[in-house]
Amino acid sequence: MDKNTSEKILAELERLYPDAKPALQYKSPYELLVAVILSAQCTDERVNKVTDVLFKNYNTPEKMLTLSQEELEKYIFSCGFYHNKAAHILSASRDIMEKFAGEVPSSHDDLKKLAGVGQKTANVVYAVAFGGDAIAVDTHVFRVSNRLGLAHANTPEKTEAQLNEIIPKSEWSKAHHWLIYHGRRVCHSQRPDCANCTLKALCEFYRATAPNTK
Repeated sequence: MDKNTSEKILAELERLYPDAKPALQYKSPYELLVAVILSAQCTDERVNKVTDVLFKNYNTPEKMLTLSQEELEKYIFSCGFYHNKAAHILSASRDIMEKFAGEVPSSHDDLKKLAGVGQKTANVVYAVAFGGDAIAVDTHVFRVSNRLGLAHANTPEKTEAQLNEIIPKSEWSKAHHWLIYHGRRVCHSQRPDCANCTLKALCEFYRATAPNTK
């Protein structure tokens, strides 16, 4: 995709979603970290319901580590993949206590050093909690960016690298939320609402699939 087209897409996404922001509810970097771990393959709405209960008593790494994995699993069961998620939350909490004096590290490199924290989680926490520049590629960002043509990749990692190349660094974090909003509201997984999409004239997916464009 040429620079002119990508700039038009980003400008339209910003026009559509000027107030785009995280849907996960949190009051500290640690709460955000836990919420992002729970959000894998789960809706933000479900995560918010679970953390509303969990964080009443376990909203710091020190408090979280008073729970056994089995006890934590009971709190987060409805988020799915609860065995792995509980293990990741406890491992990350242990690292925060032992390696970072109980505080979630603010650098991207240190966030990735936490056990159970991958690239996507580190990107979200770094960008949202600490104001860093990063694009976290979740299912919405992956789908929308590849449909539009901002990326042409078959993995989240490659998609992130390509988005980092085509999107100005100062807009990485904002673009992350714009793409998520567009994926939730218009560019759905199964039935994208192309008819009502203001980006269709710029969209590679639409040009390739719409009958009247062939």
